[in-house]
Amino acid sequence: MATEQATGREVQNANLRAWLAGAAGGVVGSLGFGAIMYAIMAPPLLTMAIPAMYGIAGPAPAIGWVIHVFHGVTLAIAYVAIVSFSPLDALARRLDGAIGLGIAYGVLTTIGLAVVVMPLWLSAVGFAGAPAFPNVSVPGTLYSTLGHVVYAIPVAVAYALVTE
Repeated sequence: MATEQATGREVQNANLRAWLAGAAGGVVGSLGFGAIMYAIMAPPLLTMAIPAMYGIAGPAPAIGWVIHVFHGVTLAIAYVAIVSFSPLDALARRLDGAIGLGIAYGVLTTIGLAVVVMPLWLSAVGFAGAPAFPNVSVPGTLYSTLGHVVYAIPVAVAYALVTE
């Protein structure tokens, strides 16, 4: 029985592929979430609120999109780090597991970022349209959760496809 041992370069390339796949999934997911923002959420979120987080007075749709996609790539890299260096890695490498983890990551990012961080950040920068803290409303939080799940599933699936 022959045994094979991965070289350092093969291991490094596999890890790089996972990081790049996660980042690409983050771009795809961000575009999907952005489409949801435009279709069913308050349009000023992408054109006014997101740029305002960085001190940019809106409307600034192009800047809002760039920041939104940047956030998506950053959160995708965080997802890859979380699953790669935890017991979740075996589950994340399977397509069915990845979809479940994507849904869970979407829900968690909604709670952590949309419900907690965003209202505090927008208040801290003096944005007049900052939501109340915690940012929980119906149907707003449901739409946000849908958007974050639509975002996170491509991230998780991209990771699974290159690591299975």
